[in-house]
Amino acid sequence: MQSQIAVLEKTPTINSVSTSFGAKLSAVLELTKARLNLSVVYSALAGYFLGVDQVSGITIFYLCLGGYLVVGAANGFNQIIERDRDILMDRTKNRPLPTGRLTSLEAMIACTIMAFLGMWMLLSINLVTAGFGAFALFMYVLVYTPLKAKGSIAVFIGALPGAIPALLGWVAATNDFDIEPGILFALQFLWQFTHFWAIAWVVDEDYKKAGYSLLPSGKRDRRTSFQILIYTIFIIPVSILPYFAFTGDFNIELPSVILISIMGLFLLRKAIILFKSEEIKDAKKLMIASIIYLPVVQLIYVLDKFIL
Repeated sequence: MQSQIAVLEKTPTINSVSTSFGAKLSAVLELTKARLNLSVVYSALAGYFLGVDQVSGITIFYLCLGGYLVVGAANGFNQIIERDRDILMDRTKNRPLPTGRLTSLEAMIACTIMAFLGMWMLLSINLVTAGFGAFALFMYVLVYTPLKAKGSIAVFIGALPGAIPALLGWVAATNDFDIEPGILFALQFLWQFTHFWAIAWVVDEDYKKAGYSLLPSGKRDRRTSFQILIYTIFIIPVSILPYFAFTGDFNIELPSVILISIMGLFLLRKAIILFKSEEIKDAKKLMIASIIYLPVVQLIYVLDKFIL
């Protein structure tokens, strides 16, 4: 009996582990969706380098950290609002709030701090950057999140803040909004539909456990796959617009047009296959292709500016 007590005394309880500072910090980091958030920072950096004439280390620091904090806060507020639905889905039931690793109050405090600190950093760059950051935060938390339960209209609304990152980087570099960041916004806006609907196709059954129906027709069918195909087709001409003479200071050369077109055809092929098959496995392949497509195209834009 004494040996059993000794073992119990040496074994940390679930409660003591979950309430430790390190565990709370880890849960807050998880709340920000770090891997997804880093892809947002990548897009912002691409936009910054496309717009900048003279690189500023402090601006890059504020853009990356401020952008991360604002997006992290948006992700966290989203999970606070959706905590009761998250517990119903396999893909979200292990998040910090459903598992009790964070309370709603703790998450609210952490997200509020991140939002204010992130907005202060973006404001330190310039007012235009802060304005777009605030717009993205507002749209994601207070418009997109409540609309998710209403149907696929939420995807269109969510694509607006989702298309902000590269635009944010450009205005951080230039303190100006014109056609150049508009092109970056348009590309990322259209890409959202291919990317998100591919994900929604894969997890449709899980979404419906929580009352979400985010595919255009409400199910995995030809109507949905057709809309995915149409949006994917539109991505290709928009992605090569900087080759033509009406995109201001945002220009690319012919080799970049060829490479970007190849990437577009790679993405389009996956969308065509899904249109024909309507299989989950092909939706997964399209999802992966979309994850590859955007950062590669943005990298081509940046390399074109500094190399060609």
